Amino acid sequence: MFEPVKTPQISQIEVLASGLDSPRKLSFGPDGALYVAEAGRGGTGASIPSPSIPGAFLSYGATSAITRIQNGNVKRVVTGLPSVALPDGSDASGVHDIEFDAYGNAYAIVGLASNPANRDTLLQVPDFSHLIAIDNFDGGASWTRLRDFGVYEQNNNPDGQDVITNLFDLLIEDNTAYVVDAGANDLLSVRAFGGELTLETVFPSSTAIDPLTGESVVIQPVPTSVAVGPDGALYVGQLTGFPFQTETAKVYRINAEGKPEVYADGFTHIVDLAFDKSGGLYVLEYDADGLLNGSDAGALIYVSPDGKTRTIADDELTNPTGLEIGADGDIYISNKGFVAGQGEVLRLSLEKDTTEGCAALYDRVRHNTTTLAANSDRADVYYSVVPNSTADRLPIAVTSGWDFTG
Repeated sequence: MFEPVKTPQISQIEVLASGLDSPRKLSFGPDGALYVAEAGRGGTGASIPSPSIPGAFLSYGATSAITRIQNGNVKRVVTGLPSVALPDGSDASGVHDIEFDAYGNAYAIVGLASNPANRDTLLQVPDFSHLIAIDNFDGGASWTRLRDFGVYEQNNNPDGQDVITNLFDLLIEDNTAYVVDAGANDLLSVRAFGGELTLETVFPSSTAIDPLTGESVVIQPVPTSVAVGPDGALYVGQLTGFPFQTETAKVYRINAEGKPEVYADGFTHIVDLAFDKSGGLYVLEYDADGLLNGSDAGALIYVSPDGKTRTIADDELTNPTGLEIGADGDIYISNKGFVAGQGEVLRLSLEKDTTEGCAALYDRVRHNTTTLAANSDRADVYYSVVPNSTADRLPIAVTSGWDFTG
């Protein structure tokens, strides 16, 4: 039996939600609804220095939220979550991802993009850099802090570089929460959501020439996404830091020794990953031509199981930040993910795959068993698969003792 894998083709792009405040990662809940983490727009409260813009400050406001999309209705079902952003509401950090466990319980992570000491002394809002449990979805502000990842970075700093934390992606698998810290450049886990943190791995940095000074600089790996592959291993995508070179981002596979090994490379600013049922990998790029090159167009790239890559969406995406695959195979993307009030959720519908293996074709062909007059052998007679076909159509095959089932 053969099982060919076709590159997905986009047939339609539809806007499911708009007017969102910096939408990030998304997840389907046990009720079939799509839940979207909105990082918010900050506010006019206490401020911390921006990690990416010298002299700029990110100010606090309780404007982060979780939005539910269900049956055409879009509603914020958790509000009042913490957020920091620039004065215009851009470059926000707040709730960055939401996931559900096997029992339908909801969890989320709150980013920060700063030294955790700034959270404690300047903002004085403890929810940042936490894994939290969502208590209910009634539109209010009710959650429970579970684990403080900021304290872990402050006390351990596994990558040995700047002390900074920015929880960016959450994966729940086998009663364990895996958290990608884009600021700390590591992957952490916590079992049963309340135990001690485990360092899964630290991602390697590299070097490049600073285009402004001509000097060698360290490139931060900036991991942004984690997914479980068809082999059960964890796969992690990276954005890469300054000077934001193109085609240098990698997808790592975490091997049995807990070390990251390159699975695929040549990407630009990866922001999310997802495997489909055939074992192919979708790679979402935040800015396909590089953050310093002017355009905001992202890209969605498909890596087939044999390693071949193809871009299936690009100019239709503007700084996308989240990726999810529906039960029907359609693709859901958070778009315009760093702009307050302009964020979107898109559905990319796929062309239906009509490729079939031998067994599937065998099952669909109408056939009868008869006796050949020439030698009295039993034989199968197969008729063509044609809509409204009648019994007087000629058979397409006559076989004796052949097995067409694969």
